[in-house]
Formats: sequence, structure tokens, C-alpha cells
Amino acid sequence: MRQCQHSTVFAVYNKFIIDLPSHVGVQSVCFCPLQSRSGSLYFFLVWFSGLVVLGVEGVSVFDVVKTLVAALAMPLPVAVALMVVGVLLGWVGWRRAGRLSVSVGVLVIVLAAWNPVADRLLAPIEAAHAPLSLGAAADDAAIVAVVVLGGGWAPHPPWPASTRLNESSLHRLTEGLRVLQRFPDAQLIVTGTGRAADAVPIALGYAEAAVALGVAPERIVALRDPTDTALEAYAVREHLGTDARFVLVTSASHMRRAVRHFERAGLTPIASPTQFLTGRDDEKRLSYWVPSAQALRKTERAVYETLGWWALELDHRGR
Repeated sequence: MRQCQHSTVFAVYNKFIIDLPSHVGVQSVCFCPLQSRSGSLYFFLVWFSGLVVLGVEGVSVFDVVKTLVAALAMPLPVAVALMVVGVLLGWVGWRRAGRLSVSVGVLVIVLAAWNPVADRLLAPIEAAHAPLSLGAAADDAAIVAVVVLGGGWAPHPPWPASTRLNESSLHRLTEGLRVLQRFPDAQLIVTGTGRAADAVPIALGYAEAAVALGVAPERIVALRDPTDTALEAYAVREHLGTDARFVLVTSASHMRRAVRHFERAGLTPIASPTQFLTGRDDEKRLSYWVPSAQALRKTERAVYETLGWWALELDHRGR
């Protein structure tokens, strides 16, 4: 086959991004994506993926792929992609296929933002663990710690510490403090940080807010290094050992997956879920049946947690 004029570009990509063997490299094939509209899009996506993989310093390829898949599999990006594809199909003359793609995209976003669908997807995940009854848990004198898993926060604004926590983090810390007050000898273990090299750990935000809310600093242990739930589980195991009894606090939608991560690390947490998103809305109100951003958020949580559940074992490879 003849060699196309852009083969050098793709040979460089093969060499430094994919590192394909030369006998299957693009130099041996006259495939030049730059010579067509769809090919130009392909080349941009290839270039962008290489840029992402090579440009994220200190982050593994698995973490990058996991983050990208989680972001792109959300209902809104999927719906937008379907509508864009539909427009492109119509542009090249495939009008019937284009209309179908656009219609499916609209249907996806409408259903994802509709409470009956969102609740049906998320409610079973949140129902995996019931709220912790302190009346029963308070009898367990062997509980040595309350573990609050990381979330998000804004470390830099000049606001009170509790205000800089995002919604899920504030719910988690509040629940952690509710449980902690029943166990005066227990530690408050707060965990988590971001993947960026300059990220300020959410564990420090939790600790600062907990002190501001009356927790003695000597009772707080901040695990600053874990960047995901699996690493949080192993960090807690390193600190407490495998036989310690402790209460695990996180959002209800996250609890099923979090408990499984801790079990894979050899631990047996007592679940204390918080921030229930389902079961709050009155089905008799008209607003419940109107698509909304709030319902879309619930669907996104259901999709995110389902993807995380499917990929859970990958986080424990080699451990």
C-alpha cells in the first residue's frame, strides 16, 4: 500500500503514545484520518487522549481512564453526544438516522431528569444499609473510632471551615459528630485528598471544621494521603488494624460500595449512611412528575455508583 503524506504524524503517535509494533503501525497502511471530516475528529480524539495520559503528572493511567469514563458515562454527556451525532448524521445526508439519534438523546435526558426513573435507579443502592440507630450502637463499648470518608471542599476561600465543605462532606461530618458524641473514648478519623499534586486534603478541612464544632484536637486523626475509597480502606486498616470495631460514615449512595472496599481490605465496618437523596419528595406534588435538575443529580449518582461497583475489584489488584 502507498504511504500517505501524514504517516509521520501517526508514526510519532504510535511510538510515544501507543508504542505499537512497527509491523502494525500506520506507516504500513494508507489510512489518513486527516483526509476526511470524521477522520479529523478521530485524530483530535487520539491526540487529546494522548495529551491527557501524558500530561497528568503523578496520576496513573487507570485513574485517568476511570475518571474519564465516569464523567462521559453520565446521562447529560451521553444525551449531548447522541444529539451531536444526530446532527452530524443529518449533515452527511443520513437524515432518518440523525433524527433517531437526536430523539434518543432527548429521551435520555428527559428520563434521567424524571423523579420516578431517578428514584427507581438510586433507591435500591441507598437502601443497602439502614441509618445507624445510636440506641443499639451505644451498647458496643468496643467501638474505637468513627471514620468519615472524604468528599469535596473549597480550601482557599476565607469562609468558616464548615462552610468550605461541600454538601456531601458537610452531611458526612455532621453524621460523624452525631455518632462520635455517643462514644467519648473513640477517635474521629477523617480521610481523603484530591489527585492533583497541589490538592489540599479534605481530611484537613474535616479536622478544622470538627475542631470549630467542639471536637478536641487530640481526638482527631487526619489521613491525608488516600485519593479514593479503596486507598481510604487500606489507610484505615494501617492505622487501626484488622480487628478494630469502628463506625463508617459516608453518603447513603456511596455506602454499599464503601463497605465492600473495606471488607476487601479485611475490615468489618459498622455502616452509618447519611445524605439520603431518595424518599424525600412527595409523589402527590406536581413538581415530582416534572423533570428537574435535582432528579438528574440522583440519576447521575446511581450511574456513578453502579460503574464504581462494577470496577471495584480493579482497585484491589495485587493487594
